[in-house]
Amino acid sequence: MSRRPRRDRAAAFKATVALEALKGEKTVAETAQRHDVHRNQVTEWRRQLLERAAEVSGAGGTPATPPLDLKAPRAKIGQQALEIDSLAGALNKAGLLSAGK
Repeated sequence: MSRRPRRDRAAAFKATVALEALKGEKTVAETAQRHDVHRNQVTEWRRQLLERAAEVSGAGGTPATPPLDLKAPRAKIGQQALEIDSLAGALNKAGLLSAGK
């Protein structure tokens, strides 16, 4: 018994089959036979469609938080680090800062 080669199905095809199975006009086995896929695959696509329906409609889940803009704080930290280094160098030259610190 030889196996069929693995087929990559397009997302639109998967959605069409899942919607047809979800309508319930035909059984899952009939839908699978009509589209030449295994009935377990149709069931899986239908389950995925139901799980992701809330994402598509924008309902449910946590609202997306906007990404933080870290340019300004990082620039400030870099500026302060340069100021500290230059002040430490000036104090070392004046002999007011010990080398251990």
